[in-house]
Order: sequence, then C-alpha cells, then structure tokens
Amino acid sequence: MLTRGQLAKRLGITIEAIRFYEQQELLLPQRATNGYRQYDNDCIARLSFILHAKNLGFTLEDIHELLSIHIKPEQHTCQEVKSIAESKLQDIEQRIQHLQHMHEALQIINERCCGRAHSAKNCTILTALGRKQSETN
Repeated sequence: MLTRGQLAKRLGITIEAIRFYEQQELLLPQRATNGYRQYDNDCIARLSFILHAKNLGFTLEDIHELLSIHIKPEQHTCQEVKSIAESKLQDIEQRIQHLQHMHEALQIINERCCGRAHSAKNCTILTALGRKQSETN
C-alpha cells in the first residue's frame, strides 16, 4: 500500500492530479482505519491506465467510459472500444488539419514581412492580423 505522496512520486505526477482524479471518481482508493487513503496495485494500474489514456488525448468522459469497459470487459465489446478510439482519431486528424492551415497562413504572412529594424507602423504581419478572418481566407 502506498500513500498519495508515494503514489504521486512513483508515477511522476502531482498530488493535486491524484486528488483531481479522485474528485472525478476515476480513482477510488481504500481507506485505512485511521481514515488515510491507501493505494494498492489496482489503484496504481488504474491510475497508469488513466494517465496513458490522457496522454493519448482522451477526454475525462472518454476515460470514464473506457475504464468502465476495462473493469468489466465481459459486459462490453471490442466494437465499443474501437468506436471510442476512432472518434478520438477523427478529432486528432481534424486538429492536425487545423494546425496545418494555421502553419500555412502564418508562413505566408511571415514571408511577406521584411523583418527590418524600422518602425512596425506598416508591418505586414500586424496588418494581416488586423484583417477579418474572412478576408484572409
């Protein structure tokens, strides 16, 4: 059994992060007779699962759902899990496309700037940023 501080140190996260996951009812530690929380191997595995899912971009809602499937896999199908993962992939692909668009737009306005050490009064970057969104598309 580990204390909250020991668990945080072991997994390289903050005590506040552990508290947050407890408040979200993603992590449910046991209580010792003195009232202190105790974290066993199941808690460690569960928190590792949470952290890995979070690092892959899953939302708290997704993680709740994935954990419920993980806890009772015999009551669920792989199709359910794949559906959640595919949804996350679509979301990431959309964000990548948005970032590509941002990159291209910023590259264009950056290339149009002379970058000289004179007044920014007529700076093309500032001018482009001041335009309405519809004008730049």
